[in-house]
Amino acid sequence: MRSEALAQFVLQPGDLAVDATLGAGGHAEDMLRAVAPSGRLLGFDVDPEALELARQHLAPLAEEVDVRLDLIKANFRTMDTHIKSVSPDQSPKAILADLGVSSMQFDRADRGFSFRQDAPLDLRMDPDLPRTGADLLQELPQEALADLLYHLGGERGSRRIARAIVQDRDKGRPIQTTGQLEGLVRRVLRVRGRARIHPATRTFQALRMAVNEELEALTEFLDTAPDLLVPTGTLAVITFHSGEDRLVKQAFKRWAATGRFQMMHKSVLRPAAEEVNRNPRSRSAKLRALRRA
Repeated sequence: MRSEALAQFVLQPGDLAVDATLGAGGHAEDMLRAVAPSGRLLGFDVDPEALELARQHLAPLAEEVDVRLDLIKANFRTMDTHIKSVSPDQSPKAILADLGVSSMQFDRADRGFSFRQDAPLDLRMDPDLPRTGADLLQELPQEALADLLYHLGGERGSRRIARAIVQDRDKGRPIQTTGQLEGLVRRVLRVRGRARIHPATRTFQALRMAVNEELEALTEFLDTAPDLLVPTGTLAVITFHSGEDRLVKQAFKRWAATGRFQMMHKSVLRPAAEEVNRNPRSRSAKLRALRRA
């Protein structure tokens, strides 16, 4: 939703724009061009590989169009502290958070985000995090694991899956790879052949969100980000999960109730059919925007 996201902002040369979840830098490129010349772009990401790829992509362009570029390895949950530190004299006119998992993370088998190839069950966006997906499956009690799969993944077979994971663990066969987890879920749910949505999708999603504390980080981000904006500045968030969207909707309503902000749309914006056809992963994307008065 690159064009839809950029359309939420009223950026001018010299403004400060923030991409809170940099990824490969696609959104950041659009924002960088919009604040040129003499503007500034701050980009945040917890993934050092993503930061380096974004730097290679954005640094030559920033120099060409005369924009100051600062890329910072940090989770957006602590973004307010970093912005106040590196930009004490200028506040953002635009803040964007795209909560989708980067394609390059899915495409790297060794990161453990995908079950298309057997690999260590890592699932960490930030390699400095202390616990992997395999660690969580080894540590969590059965009931907590079932709740995690249900609430974060919407997995209706969560209790059966959790029971099977713990049974294997107790027999000295802990889940350590993506292939082991995918096979266990398929066996427990008794799925044969191909389905529209892979039977392990919800389990992997839930585990990834837990490993990276995604909802907790989003809550902290939403508690601070709007207050960073200059008057008429905009915060836009793209979500891919009902739990994420619910948090954004509720937070935006709370901020709007103060009278200092307004929600820019009565309902969510969704990707155009053309984009969904080109990129099926975008089908669940929802965009909400909040503007400071």
